[in-house]
Amino acid sequence: MQSAEVKQRLFNAVDELRPQLVQTLQELVRIPSVVGDEARAQQYIQKLYQDLGLTVEMVEPDMEAVRQHPGFIDTKVPYEGRPNVIGTLPGDEAAPSLVINGHVDVVSVEPRNLWPRDPWSGEVEGGRLHGRGSADMKSGLIANYFALKAALKAGLRPKGMVRLMSVIDEEAGGAGGTLACLLAGYRADALLITEPHGMNVTIANAGVNHFRVYLKGRSAHGGTSHLGVNAIGKVLPIYQALADLDEKRGREVKYPLFEKGSGRSCHVTVGTLHAGDWPSTVPGDAVMECRISFVPGETREEIRALVENTVAQAASTDPWLQEHPPKVEWFAWQTSPWQQDPEHHFVQALMSAAVDVAGRPVDFIGRASGLDSRFAPDFGMVAACTGPKGANIHGIDEYVELDSVVDTAKVVALAMLNWCGVAD
Repeated sequence: MQSAEVKQRLFNAVDELRPQLVQTLQELVRIPSVVGDEARAQQYIQKLYQDLGLTVEMVEPDMEAVRQHPGFIDTKVPYEGRPNVIGTLPGDEAAPSLVINGHVDVVSVEPRNLWPRDPWSGEVEGGRLHGRGSADMKSGLIANYFALKAALKAGLRPKGMVRLMSVIDEEAGGAGGTLACLLAGYRADALLITEPHGMNVTIANAGVNHFRVYLKGRSAHGGTSHLGVNAIGKVLPIYQALADLDEKRGREVKYPLFEKGSGRSCHVTVGTLHAGDWPSTVPGDAVMECRISFVPGETREEIRALVENTVAQAASTDPWLQEHPPKVEWFAWQTSPWQQDPEHHFVQALMSAAVDVAGRPVDFIGRASGLDSRFAPDFGMVAACTGPKGANIHGIDEYVELDSVVDTAKVVALAMLNWCGVAD
């Protein structure tokens, strides 16, 4: 760990760069980068990395390589024209190396009309910077850049190699982003991701599986609707069974790190319902798209069986569904839980940095959602996450607290030197 003098030099350098940090974050938030349309934002990041003197590479995902990996998630969005950006600062090969990762892609701003301000404004008010992606996670991405910039400004060059990695596709599962970069050989001994975690250190995330439930009805004209079977009505017992399963698992399945980080360990969510296409036609089919998360110790096989049995049991109470049983299809996210040993030297180096910056005890937490850190074990890498504090993530009027972005830059910078060492 670093001396008090080194810490002070480092923190002073970050503080001096704060106006640049805020301006840079504003500029990046003002570039829309919804999943599938990240290229312009990545060009902005490319220039930042070049200006810092890094060796910069633009890496488009290799679909064939990524498809072969068990962590692949097929989003049906092509990878062409969607590069990842990697900026490398060489170091002593004998010293520990580090990838500092963040994603530039964001989710949709819809319903845009409900935002109280332009969702791409980057507006600063009351110490908060507003806009889609401000918290999740352009602030973390920019904090990573200013962490390295501050260290170099302070004359504290990391001894080991450091890679800044700006990735696409995280919101859709990460296969074209972090996974593609690791498969292409852009690795290190450790992986640090600055997702918005309120300055806590995240060492676990839930398994996440998506599934569809298909239901059949019988179409009919609205004038003779008594001859039809409305598929929407047949959804209701299945929906209620999944809602009951969600309540039961929320009550009974406990994983302390997730309880601490997300307030609850697991969830079953019915996210979409599609049925019918005309007001005067009885819909003859319906489909629900759903998500279930699960904790370390549970397996994908167990979770699939649980969902399929829940749907089948609900269908068994309805004569129509007995004769026309719903079909469950698993798609998109199919990931297992991830957990990291908190005693690993890298995790302790990050925790020490977080405590030094916060000036108080910092918690180890887990998240009841998916994180790109889950890919690290497949490549022999240790991983952990920390990041700034924000609110309304994926929601209306997303924002990040600027003080926490500055603190994140300090944590990342100090953790980097704690782990990689300082060059002579």
